Amino acid sequence: MTTTAMSKERLLFNGSDWDFPTLQGIHDACEEIALGELGLDVYPNQIEVITSEQMLDAYSSTGMPLFYRHWSFGKHFAHHEAFYRRGMRDLAYEIVINSSPCISYLMEENSATMQTLVIAHAAFGHNHFFKNNYLFQLWTDADGILDYLNFAKAYIARCEERYGEVEVERTLDAAHALMSHGVHRHAGKTKVDLRDEERREQERRVHEEQVFNDLWRTVPTGKKRTAADVGLEKRRLALGLPQDNILYFLEKSAPRLQPWQREILRIVRHVAQYFHPQRQTKVMNEGTATYVHYRIMNRLHERGQISDGNFLEFLKSHANVVFQPNYDDRRFSGFNPYALGFAMMQDIERIVTAPTEEDRAWFPDIAGRGDAMSVLRDIWADYRDESFINQFLSPNLIRQWRLFHLYDDPEQEEGILVSAIHDERGYRRIRRQLSREYDIGWIDPGIDIVDVDLAGDRRLLLRHNVTNDWFLQEADTKLVLQHLANLWGYDVLLQEIDSSNEVVKEHTASPRKPIQ
Repeated sequence: MTTTAMSKERLLFNGSDWDFPTLQGIHDACEEIALGELGLDVYPNQIEVITSEQMLDAYSSTGMPLFYRHWSFGKHFAHHEAFYRRGMRDLAYEIVINSSPCISYLMEENSATMQTLVIAHAAFGHNHFFKNNYLFQLWTDADGILDYLNFAKAYIARCEERYGEVEVERTLDAAHALMSHGVHRHAGKTKVDLRDEERREQERRVHEEQVFNDLWRTVPTGKKRTAADVGLEKRRLALGLPQDNILYFLEKSAPRLQPWQREILRIVRHVAQYFHPQRQTKVMNEGTATYVHYRIMNRLHERGQISDGNFLEFLKSHANVVFQPNYDDRRFSGFNPYALGFAMMQDIERIVTAPTEEDRAWFPDIAGRGDAMSVLRDIWADYRDESFINQFLSPNLIRQWRLFHLYDDPEQEEGILVSAIHDERGYRRIRRQLSREYDIGWIDPGIDIVDVDLAGDRRLLLRHNVTNDWFLQEADTKLVLQHLANLWGYDVLLQEIDSSNEVVKEHTASPRKPIQ
């Protein structure tokens, strides 16, 4: 048998066509490399092939395989479909779900090369990151999410039948408006067992039908008492204040909500909590998956399992994925997380296997260790974007990417100050400032519920601690506060507090129609 014939026998596929046995062979070959050579630890894989229409539908409902109904999903579908049909946007090659089994949706239009790429990227790269990163372990329940979404979909459908679609839609609208303020941001809360949520919902309903909320039962309806009569500290302790998880507070304490509405708030905040780690690990997650698919595809080519032509097709797609436009390019919209993440993974591999003296000075714990995958697996498990960039962005990569830091002081008229250049002090400042761009504690507004006027008009008081002179956008604040007031059932006051603890701005809202 000739070498050419033997090579063809080893190929996973010829050309661009594929069938399901081919996909199985591709998956098995990728798995052999991912688990055997890279040492990855993954959930069981479930791979599904979908049409462009189904991909658009997945886009519209946050990429989940099943979800409750809401008008906003139809709006998103129409938007994405219109742009796709006009050729103004492409669709993703895949969507991957953080669940066990890990579900990867592959587009049926993909060529065999692209199916290989996305299986390596999603079914093994993302899958390993989902299973092993500490944030996903802390805040998500991969084993229970699919069952919980099925429960949520059925529960909201029952509410629509019993209480009417309009009332359910109003509650969901308000909950969605507050979704970004419906997550626990700090460790210490008990991890939710989503498989047990349906039973717990039934127990909560029975309990709420049997007891009164003593806190609200004792609120006077006549003459107003002073705050001292109620006791500020006692009041805050009873209500769990201050509280930055607004949906959680409303679920537990809003006086006019019905039990079914509280359960809907709980569903929405569980969904928000599920996606919360993904917001904090975009660079790491995509960097991990891109690095893994690059390693796997190269090994398949080295082993003669994909042809030179198919490998060139992969390289072209990979180059597009990790392309980083320059700041003056019309396509520039910030740092490409695939590009930054992949570059940092490759740079860490270089530091571990072939360090310079500079690397040894900056990274004494990993420089020259030799086993790049062992180091990378530890990093993938223990960091999020902010800490990852702050710890591992190297001077070498800063120079390659030509990064520097600008400071534009509005009180100075001389121009823009270049505050960090390529020296040791500048390197540290650049990576500190860049890492801050990925710190949700820095970029998200810090808003807490701080008090409730129990003795008077039950007004809810919130405070926004302003950082870096970033005030809330007036129009959006007005709309969101209106939803909050509708859920609370009474007036709402939001104060913006500057660094000197002075009230700079106030926003108010009154309920138009209590949700009940």
